[in-house]
Amino acid sequence: MTDPTAIPLADRGVLRISGPDARSFLQGIVSNDVEQASESHAIWSAFLTPQGKYLHDFFLVESPLAEEGGALLLEGERERLPDLMKRLRIYKLRSKAEVEDVSESHAVFALLGDAVLKTLELPEAPGAATPFGGGVAFADPRLAAAGARAVLPAESAAQTLQDAGFLLGTHADYDRVRIPLGLPDGSRDMEIDKAILLENGFDELQGVDWKKGCFLGQELTARTKYRGLVKKRLLPVEIEGHPPEGETAITRDGKEVGELRSHIDGWGLALLRLQQIEDLPPGGLALGDAKLTPKRPAWFAPNG
Repeated sequence: MTDPTAIPLADRGVLRISGPDARSFLQGIVSNDVEQASESHAIWSAFLTPQGKYLHDFFLVESPLAEEGGALLLEGERERLPDLMKRLRIYKLRSKAEVEDVSESHAVFALLGDAVLKTLELPEAPGAATPFGGGVAFADPRLAAAGARAVLPAESAAQTLQDAGFLLGTHADYDRVRIPLGLPDGSRDMEIDKAILLENGFDELQGVDWKKGCFLGQELTARTKYRGLVKKRLLPVEIEGHPPEGETAITRDGKEVGELRSHIDGWGLALLRLQQIEDLPPGGLALGDAKLTPKRPAWFAPNG
């Protein structure tokens, strides 16, 4: 994709977290260092069960608007934001912090194209953020090659993007960029209450801070890393043929070795057992009549 293209992500929504204790209350429960989220830097983070299993992932950036007084904007799966709000409020206790769903007034876009960061006057650094169109735009905190994201006032977003020279794209365009890079898209690719962060690239893709101190699920996450217990990984797969509708079980020589998650136009993401894909010839995995070949992204490290 060459021209700057804006992809409306209608499946994404926004929480505004404000108040003097907003950061300190989040810091003790999410996987990344909330203090690193600012007007000039966004982060990717997760909220886990106490047992270290995936519940939610999201982007965090500080609102650049003076009237919002340093509030944090949390961009996550829109349909699941009520569940996240409920869980956050359990841990808020007496903290002076407010959590508000502002999805109706905010629109989320993926911004793609070879020169998109230059168009936004952003450096090619994951998470670099800038005020934009009455909202904020930031390079994808996981991987700058994934382009940028924007959280904009809904009523003026289309005009803002048009004035900046963006063409309008579709969600499928976003998947065509995201999937070959190995980037998960929330619960489409990570199973709720079952997935663990290091199987899904959170270490290499800057989704965990190992120096920030405790967070919910930190003990299992750290043990998995330091004992080298990562046995499965979410990886891009090149697909030859058409996977059967509704089937996800991937096999090697008739033995199940993984599951296919989101996929489009000959590419997919699959959770695969690492030991079972060693010395694998091209097309050595199967899903129905389709043949799959795992591709290890440049950022990938086997044990996270």
